[in-house]
Amino acid sequence: MRGKHLQRSFADLEFELQGVALDPVLKQISDVLDRHGTLVDLVHADLVRGLKRARTGREGLRAVQVLRSFVLWRIKDWPYRELRDRIADGYTLRQFTGFGSGKVAKADAFQRSFARLRPETVRRLNQVVLDAIIKLGLEDARQVRVDTMVVETNIHYPTDSTLLWDGVRVLSRLMHHGLAELLPAALVGVPNRTRRARRRMQEIVRMRDRKGKRRRAWQRKYADLLSVTAEVVTQARAAATAAQATALNDPLKKILIDALCQQIAHYARLTERVIDQTRRRVFAGETVAAGDKLYSIFEPHTDLIKRGKARKPVEFGHKVFLAESRCGFITDYRVLDGNPVDSDQVQPSLTHHQQHFGQRLDLYAGDRGFDSASARAAADKAQVVRLCIPQRGGQLSAERAQEQRSRSFKQGQRFRAGIEGTISVLMRGRGMNRCRLSGRERFEMFVGAAVLAINLMRLAALLTGRKRRVPKSIAA
Repeated sequence: MRGKHLQRSFADLEFELQGVALDPVLKQISDVLDRHGTLVDLVHADLVRGLKRARTGREGLRAVQVLRSFVLWRIKDWPYRELRDRIADGYTLRQFTGFGSGKVAKADAFQRSFARLRPETVRRLNQVVLDAIIKLGLEDARQVRVDTMVVETNIHYPTDSTLLWDGVRVLSRLMHHGLAELLPAALVGVPNRTRRARRRMQEIVRMRDRKGKRRRAWQRKYADLLSVTAEVVTQARAAATAAQATALNDPLKKILIDALCQQIAHYARLTERVIDQTRRRVFAGETVAAGDKLYSIFEPHTDLIKRGKARKPVEFGHKVFLAESRCGFITDYRVLDGNPVDSDQVQPSLTHHQQHFGQRLDLYAGDRGFDSASARAAADKAQVVRLCIPQRGGQLSAERAQEQRSRSFKQGQRFRAGIEGTISVLMRGRGMNRCRLSGRERFEMFVGAAVLAINLMRLAALLTGRKRRVPKSIAA
């Protein structure tokens, strides 16, 4: 593992003499990163985490290069390969990321380095940036607008038949292309059922009419697919047990076989969950609760989200809570479990604001999804000067109707609408419409990286004077 920083070469000095300069926004972000060495220290701590001798072995990316490449990765929303190629092709991006005239690492090196960063570290990076914004006097964090969005996981649309097929093909691959190559004796006499399972899945998908005789045929197809899947799970567990019980003289082969057996146990457990929920739904006629369903064996943390959207009635991923300040900085974000109502987030967001900024809010604005008696009570307890949330359902009382017709309330709602633009930028400009990283921990890291990128971009815009005029206070 390399150190934190890279020594500059004569070639870098020559480029500076030639007047090669960064884009003004990237230059401001670079200056901010230079002034806050704590950010590099946080990244370096994650890169050397778990290493017994961090200064020996093959050289890797330095902490400053990882941090700057990590920020650029989310600002541009580039895949790893394009990120590497763009840095290698342009000196200004080499200058920004800290590579200078040196050799740029391969794309997989960026992927491995980013994977070392923990969600807690990315959250601390965001907090350091917010603290710097407050010290610069660019934001007082006394007005907040909140909303939620959905970030999808990288899965196909889940149906019982396709999930069963996923389990069969993955377990079959681990057996016949994994264990069979390392230990052929463990797979003697084990048939490959992928063709049969694929055909049953395709037949079920094509059977749209499920009434009368067609429904009985549909159930027969499902029964066959379930029996094949259960057979493959049993065979996979037996093959893994036999492989682990085999005495081997080669320690490397033993490590590889143990890793394959762990994967088989993991996917077999998830496939058994799919088998159970399919039997309950197709044959028992039971309505399986959304919280009990498995929507992907590759991303088992995925939740089903219903938000009443006409164009997207159902989404698969995680709901993300966002709180944005008056100048457009995201002061709080959380990846939520399940599909909680928005009003449940008012109390935690107010607590977070008090802990990190130590002051009461002049304005707290949200849409009607955040309205509830508990939310209003939490705002009163936190001494929020003006709570600007429309009533959700029911007839308005005379006092509430007068409040919502007031000029200050309408101004607060216009202020609230600004977070919709930020969500659009996050989805279309920072890639938060879909997370292509695997696992819940990397999902949270991805969300935090997008928030860090948008905060740095907003800070750079303010420092370069390209930001629109900061709106006046609309608190009462």
